[in-house]
Amino acid sequence: MLKLHLRSVQKKELQTLRTISVQTFKETFGNQNTEENMTSYFKNQLSQKQIEKEFEEPNTDFYFAFCNKELIGYLKLNFNGIQKKVDLQVKAFEIERIYILKAHQRKGLGSQLFAQAIEIGRHMGYQLMWLGVWEFNYHAIKFYETKGLRVFDSHIFVLGKDMQTDFLMKLKL
Repeated sequence: MLKLHLRSVQKKELQTLRTISVQTFKETFGNQNTEENMTSYFKNQLSQKQIEKEFEEPNTDFYFAFCNKELIGYLKLNFNGIQKKVDLQVKAFEIERIYILKAHQRKGLGSQLFAQAIEIGRHMGYQLMWLGVWEFNYHAIKFYETKGLRVFDSHIFVLGKDMQTDFLMKLKL
C-alpha cells in the first residue's frame, strides 16, 4: 500500500505551493468552467501575492503531501477567526483546500490525506471539522459522505464571474 506523509510548507516553497494549487484546481474544475473564469480565479485567488498573504495568516496552516518522496498534493487548514463560517469559528476547524494531483488519485492517498487532516484538528483539541464542496463535484461529495460528513448549509463560491454554490459539510470528531 502506498503511504502518504505530510510536511508543513516552508516560506521558501511558496512558488511550489502556488504551482500545485493552480495545477490541482485546473485538473479538478477546468473541464466544467470557462477558461475566462478559471484565469480570473488564478490571477486573483491563487496569485503568488494571495498565496503569500494566506501563508502569513497565523490561523492558517499549509501542508504538502508526499508519496515516495514525490509531491502529490497539499492541504490548507483554517482555525479560529480566519474561517469563513462565523458560527463555527470557536469549536471547529476548516479544511479549505485538500487536493491530490490527478495522476495520484484513486490510490487511497486522498483518504490518507483526509485522515491526517482530521488528526491534526483532533490533536489541536477540535471536536468538529467542516469544509465546502462544489455542488457539482459529485465524486468529492460521495467521498466525504463515505467519511461520515453530512451537508449542513451552503454558501456562494465566486469563480471569476460565476457565482457557484458550495455545500458545507461537517464531521463530528
